[in-house]
Amino acid sequence: MEKNQIKWGILGTGWIAKQFTEDLAHASNGIAYAVGSRTKESASTFAETHKISHFYGSYEELAQDPEVDAIYVATPHPFHKENVLTCLHAGKAVLCEKPFTMNAAELEELVHYARANKLFLMEGMWTRFLPPIRKVNEWLQAGKIGEVGLVKADFGFRMNWDPKHRLLNPDLGGGALLDAGIYPVSFASMVFGSNPEKILSTAYIGETGVDEQFSIILSYPSGKTASLNGAVRLGLTNEAYIFGTNGYIHIPSFLNAKTATLHVNNEEAIHYTDDRKSHGYTFEAEEVGRCLLNGLIESTTIPLEESIGIMKILDTVRGQWGLKYPFE
Repeated sequence: MEKNQIKWGILGTGWIAKQFTEDLAHASNGIAYAVGSRTKESASTFAETHKISHFYGSYEELAQDPEVDAIYVATPHPFHKENVLTCLHAGKAVLCEKPFTMNAAELEELVHYARANKLFLMEGMWTRFLPPIRKVNEWLQAGKIGEVGLVKADFGFRMNWDPKHRLLNPDLGGGALLDAGIYPVSFASMVFGSNPEKILSTAYIGETGVDEQFSIILSYPSGKTASLNGAVRLGLTNEAYIFGTNGYIHIPSFLNAKTATLHVNNEEAIHYTDDRKSHGYTFEAEEVGRCLLNGLIESTTIPLEESIGIMKILDTVRGQWGLKYPFE
């Protein structure tokens, strides 16, 4: 880590890797140093496009580069466990794109190894680090809307019918829950924690065998409730609301939030707007850099125990639907 700059390795060359790498140009404490792909041609093209100095034709070679400080795992989620372990075994800090793994058991294995070897590991839930979401947390901590009683959050979109697409392919962990649903579940966890007293859910399982849409109710002590919805074949408003005894908070398009509004009873609404020039992945990258430069192995914004709790919620929900992936 030279001059307070983290040298990043990018594991994967797909769409999300592109988004993250573009945002590293805006990070104050990190640079894109190397990229690894399953073929050298793909890695070379990605490196040339994004002006990255080093590229490798395998993930193992990327992980073994002694100059790389942290690796962003940007592969499809069924491969996250294997890819993260490759990086951890090489002694690298890891930021893994959401969902962290396919189930809680896989994640617990990763967390155990990272902690045992004092290696940094964090879930790439970029939403949690966006300035408007941080502002929402400030309002909540300050008690601006009183005691919170209800969270509502939805994320859904209507994709074209393509049974071979990864989102509809059970062999690739397709379905709404892990791809879209983890956003509202993580949002509810941010507000209420990741250990609800009761979980109720329903889903529509489509002809390819994956959940195309779902609804979840999470119940917490003192009547606190989260109402969450997700879909890949149905467009939703993608908004989030937090209702309290003294008002409410509204976040349009909460997963990539650029605005948030505080409504306190009998007071003029307060609007917060983020004028960022990046997509928004900059902030999770900067959090990793901050942690590494301060000798931390976990983030306090989304600690590993919370990520495990979120995966356990998803496991419970899938269990209620009787949904298992072919490789489980």
